[in-house]
Parts: sequence; C-alpha cells; structure tokens
Amino acid sequence: MKRRLDGFVWIGLGIALLLALFLSPFASTSPDGIEKVAETKGFSEKGENWKFWKHAPLSDYTLPWIKNEKVSTTLSGLVGTLAIFFIAMGIGKLIKKR
Repeated sequence: MKRRLDGFVWIGLGIALLLALFLSPFASTSPDGIEKVAETKGFSEKGENWKFWKHAPLSDYTLPWIKNEKVSTTLSGLVGTLAIFFIAMGIGKLIKKR
C-alpha cells in the first residue's frame, strides 16, 4: 500500500509540474482579488513599502534575473510548485513522527 501511495504522490507532483510549466505563461497580468481590493480602497502602497516583500524571491510571480517575462513566469511557477511540495512533505513527515 505504501509503495502505491508513494507512486501516487510522485505522479501528482509530475502533473502539478506539467501544469505549472505549460499554464503559467498564460497567467493573467491583472491584479488578483486582494491586490484589486487594496488598489480600490487605496491602501496598496502601504503593503508595497513593507521591507519583507521588497526582497521576496518570487515577487510578482517572476524571477528578477531572467529578462524574458514568459520564461521567468514559467520558472517561477516550477520553483513555487516544488517549494510548496517539499514544504508539505516536510510538515507531513513531522506530523507522522508524532
């Protein structure tokens, strides 16, 4: 059972990576819901001045050192997918040990 579950997890990761690879270049450039509300209500500049977000590694879903916007967004999607996967795996292992 464990071997089948492991295979399912890795297949799921593969599907998520393929989705990130092929769909992230088509992501909307419009602001998401929270950004739109912040702009409408006039407090978006308060969040932009927060020091933590100025140095975020995937700010605006791009990698700053890659000039091509589509490639940058695609790689950002792949990096984000892998990061969340391994964070979730780590949390799962910590919970399982208890």
